[in-house]
Amino acid sequence: MNILAIKLPDVGEGITQAELVEWNVKVGDFVREDDIIAAVMTDKATVEIPCLYDGTIVQTNGEIGDSLAIGSDLVLIETEAEGASVEPDEVEQSAPEPAIVEEVKTPAPAAEKVMPVVEKQASIPSTPASAVPRAEGAPVLASPAVRARARNSGIDLRLVHGTGPAGRITDADLDQYAQSPSQQNGSANGSGRAKREGTEEIKVIGMRRKIAERMSKANANVPHITVVEEVDVTALEDLRAKLNSERGDKPKLTILPILSAALSRAVYDHPEMNAHYDDENGVVIRHAPVHIGIATMTDAGLMVPVLRHAEAKGLFEAAQDIQDIADAARTGSANREQLSGSTITISSLGPLGAIVTTPIINLPEVAIVGVNKIAIRPVWEGDQFVPRKMMNISASFDHRIIDGWDAAVFVQKIKSLLETPALIFVEA
Repeated sequence: MNILAIKLPDVGEGITQAELVEWNVKVGDFVREDDIIAAVMTDKATVEIPCLYDGTIVQTNGEIGDSLAIGSDLVLIETEAEGASVEPDEVEQSAPEPAIVEEVKTPAPAAEKVMPVVEKQASIPSTPASAVPRAEGAPVLASPAVRARARNSGIDLRLVHGTGPAGRITDADLDQYAQSPSQQNGSANGSGRAKREGTEEIKVIGMRRKIAERMSKANANVPHITVVEEVDVTALEDLRAKLNSERGDKPKLTILPILSAALSRAVYDHPEMNAHYDDENGVVIRHAPVHIGIATMTDAGLMVPVLRHAEAKGLFEAAQDIQDIADAARTGSANREQLSGSTITISSLGPLGAIVTTPIINLPEVAIVGVNKIAIRPVWEGDQFVPRKMMNISASFDHRIIDGWDAAVFVQKIKSLLETPALIFVEA
């Protein structure tokens, strides 16, 4: 048997390191060739790493959230495959030691100390000693199952008297505490609500960390200017309802395909909005094609799949493409092309909506358009109020490149197209 290293492979051109976001194996696992052993994340996508041999994992290198260099050892595997054998580092320390932990938790000498405590508590009346909390920082002994039950019941274990060995809290102690007068009648202040204590640390890794880094960079480096405008979308919603009623087997139209068509038409008159700013070289790159990023919420966080060549797509074609790339992003199957190359971005909170948002620019773009919820509001039409379907659009711009006047004119262009949707389809 040999011990061979499986190295982190080259996961993309120009990429020198990747973040470890998932382990699919642990020391001692038997794996077969092509089984997935780990997943790493680059700036563009998450990549699964397959096993190269049949064998047993003897060492894993790195913890979730670590950045690993391309070509570094990812795991060591004991296998019958041929190759240059390597020596594992501290394999014994990597293996779990449950027996030792259990012995530390329940030391034998504790029995000698338990008897006086039990005898003392036996002389106390039925009112539980749990009425007095443990001193701050005093240890609470309880099994994971008891801790989980207390957490789900909203019980502070510091207030519960333990009758088990060394004062360990048992299920019976929880039952007694739950039936005590103080719990039946509520807390001391009469609210009946249990106090919650403690904190939880959640390591920021993977997509969440990439989002945090990009947002921080955009917010720190780009002076944003946001323009908000109210839009009457009554005619647009009537058109959308009409098209959906006759769509047959075509995908249902949301507002996003229509907005992407309006945006494609608007940037024809305002090409400075469909651009990237290379601030290191002081160059603005204006793009002829309109590749619209569609901000999409996924289980892994916010992703921006790209509707490519929106300027050349019909409404139902755009609707199908938006659905496809959003589904790919949510299922984690989006490829690099689907997640890169956007020239301007649309951000929408969908049915949750909001009155106003202040979207952050998707670097290196110079503009992002946010749509907010549609609501029926009374609108004055000269002699009376009438109900109209209204929606605010919130557009942010890179103020280094886009002046406030130009930003306002661009938003007004979008407004006019959405309020008179026939203009969207007039040739530029």
